[in-house]
Amino acid sequence: MSGAVDESLNRARRRQALVRAVWRWHFYAGLFCIPFIIILSITGSLYLFKPQIESAIDRPYDALSFTGPVKSITEQVSAATAAHPGAKLSAVEVRQNPQDATRVVLTENGEKLRLYVHPQTLAILKSVPEEQRFMAQVKNIHGELLSGKVGEIIVELAACWAIVMILTGLYLWWPRQAAGLAGVLYPRTSGNKRLFWRDLHAITGIYVSFFALFLLLSGLPWTSVWGDAFKQVRAITHTAAVKQDWSSGRAADRSTERAETGTSEHADHEAGQGEHAGHKAHAVGPAMVSLDSMYASVRALDLPEPVTINAPSKKVKDWTAQSNTQNRPLRVTLKLDPQSGQVLSRETFAQKHPIDQVVGYMIAAHEGHLFGWLNQALGVFTALSLITLCVSSVIMWLKRRPAGKLGAPEPAASTPAGIGLGTLIIALGVFLPVLGISLLVVGALEFLLLRHLPGVRTWLGLRAA
Repeated sequence: MSGAVDESLNRARRRQALVRAVWRWHFYAGLFCIPFIIILSITGSLYLFKPQIESAIDRPYDALSFTGPVKSITEQVSAATAAHPGAKLSAVEVRQNPQDATRVVLTENGEKLRLYVHPQTLAILKSVPEEQRFMAQVKNIHGELLSGKVGEIIVELAACWAIVMILTGLYLWWPRQAAGLAGVLYPRTSGNKRLFWRDLHAITGIYVSFFALFLLLSGLPWTSVWGDAFKQVRAITHTAAVKQDWSSGRAADRSTERAETGTSEHADHEAGQGEHAGHKAHAVGPAMVSLDSMYASVRALDLPEPVTINAPSKKVKDWTAQSNTQNRPLRVTLKLDPQSGQVLSRETFAQKHPIDQVVGYMIAAHEGHLFGWLNQALGVFTALSLITLCVSSVIMWLKRRPAGKLGAPEPAASTPAGIGLGTLIIALGVFLPVLGISLLVVGALEFLLLRHLPGVRTWLGLRAA
């Protein structure tokens, strides 16, 4: 009888040790992630409404008043290139309303520049570098914290630890001895403030966890380390597309843009034969004469906006038109005849590799455009819930943190052992390389450095060496 009791007590101790260990992981993961989760939630919420925000910003350049006939697209593009000698045409945005300013994108010194041209007067109404547009800045903060490659790695690291935070939070939430649903699926009303914040934190977490995990996992193909590894695995397994329509990190995005926006030798040769031969900076070749035909042909197709006609580049030798709608399953890419404007070929989302289709659906949902306003509403709900989790966790931490200490949960008397837990940690470290590397770094720091700093170990809440 006593043996059975002892075994039961040992199981309870091991379970309690495991709960305390998971709680500590949850605490440290949250402490690191909170600032980044708040930043990503705010910028992500803004990016959900990218079309609406950009439309509002550009409203002064839409539905313009005319007092005479509209100039041809060729003349409008020539006016844009004339305003920036040495710049080369990159793209023209196709507008369904002929009274909107024509958006012309030029490449100047390796950077893209957007110009708004008045269709009648040919005046340049606005000129802005693409990277300095408001939503581009929001995207840069969201993807790299305005810090380039280093920022990309930090964001990826925060995303990896956020996954750990959510998984450990779900384990802690799991009802083991609950007498009812109060405190599990809805907050208790006892009047205890500490209990209120605990319930708010736990219950918000359970309702948002699925959506948050989806956002974190669907964002991995964009990341620097995981995204590059994903591309390499696809190359090894021969499942890679000729060109995937997303980039692994903003640095890679810029590198691709610089490689693709340089004018090709073929385009330069044609430019010398145009009506402005001898003034290549102001011309884009005989295809300019047919740009009106291409513009009319593409506009008639009424593709999902925004739609651009793209000039030949170093990597793409043909004139193309592309729907860049954020609902990626609706995207279309056309190859155009520069003389007649005729569509020579058409590539749709359905023709992409199944892996690209899966990622495309995930990205469209991540950006809030896969299934209309409900997708945006779920995105806002997720962002606000994550901010609520951050605020409630900080309040709980401040309420329980003892003076002179970080306030981490006390370590268990014994380290919980288990093949399952160890396997899970290793699997997460392999699947999320940045997480795995950070675990090795933290372990090395604790073993090589912190063991010699007992005061710091005590403040951090680590077990005595």
